[in-house]
Amino acid sequence: MENNWLHRADRLSALPPYVFARLDELKAKAREQGLDLIDLGMGNPDGFAPEPIIEAAKEALSVAQYHGYPPFEGTANFRNAIAQWYQRRYDVELSPDNEALPLLGSKEGLSHLALAYVNPGDTVIVPSPSYPAHYRGPAIAGANIYAPRLSAENNWLIDFDSIPEEVAQKTKIIYFNYPNNPTTATAPREFYEQAVEWARHYQVMLVHDLAYAELAFEGYEPTSLLEIKGAKEIGVEFHTLSKTYNMAGWRVGFVVGNSDIIQGLRTLKTNLDYGIFSVIQAAAQTALELPDSYIHEVQKRYQKRRDFFLDGIKKMGWDVKPSQATMYLWIPTPRNSNSTDFALDLLQKTGVVVTPGNAFGEGGEGYVRVSLIADCDRLGEALQRWENAGIRF
Repeated sequence: MENNWLHRADRLSALPPYVFARLDELKAKAREQGLDLIDLGMGNPDGFAPEPIIEAAKEALSVAQYHGYPPFEGTANFRNAIAQWYQRRYDVELSPDNEALPLLGSKEGLSHLALAYVNPGDTVIVPSPSYPAHYRGPAIAGANIYAPRLSAENNWLIDFDSIPEEVAQKTKIIYFNYPNNPTTATAPREFYEQAVEWARHYQVMLVHDLAYAELAFEGYEPTSLLEIKGAKEIGVEFHTLSKTYNMAGWRVGFVVGNSDIIQGLRTLKTNLDYGIFSVIQAAAQTALELPDSYIHEVQKRYQKRRDFFLDGIKKMGWDVKPSQATMYLWIPTPRNSNSTDFALDLLQKTGVVVTPGNAFGEGGEGYVRVSLIADCDRLGEALQRWENAGIRF
């Protein structure tokens, strides 16, 4: 007799295999074969969180009340720190009481937002390529996903004019992300103004993922969606402390913006989780209060790695434009090689792990993403292995 209880819910069939889980399997096999892996696949920063953050967590551990359930809406101290950080960074005023919500990392919030607002059959726009959480949450919720292709010719920006009228008319939400993962693209202020104008015209919810708000180089300062007039009426913006503060494993982020949208997400979350451990919220508050000198050091670190790696692959035939932001490089695959084949070939021949571009959607085919999560000595070893294996553009 067939075990009906083993039949997974239909919603799981809408999800392709999660690329990073698949990469983990391949990496495990490579290690079993004795390969010394240089993992430049995931956006997982190397090293410790800054010492003041660690000390804040240690101190908070001695507070008895922090060991109980945290408030569903997050601690008042962390929410106030979020509002003050936004005021300082973007000159945007937020109510810490209803326009800021702590999250168990931005990935959790991005996915749960879809569950809070998307009914089966609703149209959601997620450009291709995109960070997987942008389309997996809507897919789980049963959305019809319209995926406009991004292109190098258009600087990897969404072309709102190319979205068909019949699609725009029925769209409920659009997810977007600049500085962009995976393409590293940045968007001018005029793009955000166009996005707000388009969304207000069609009454579409704007969901902007600003995960790389401070990983920017050479004076470039990313724009916050909420800086744009009228954006808060229809949109929210997600942040994570994973990248800038080396807190990927701490699982802490937040969403800010429209209070009604945030309340819907909060209502869902109160039925799913109890929020973030208060000790971590105390540490996150400290992170947002760190002086700008810390941010400048992080920026210098990634810029140095970016320049080092670009110089190395240039000698092997690649001519890649330097990124203005993020911790990644978006590199075209050699001629007549798709992204999966190239990434697997690289792993098997050299032990260097990169992420195939098609893991971010069909629009990422023909590229791989390299995460600059190792120091220059290790990056140099990766480049030497590429050279020794004869891998050229």
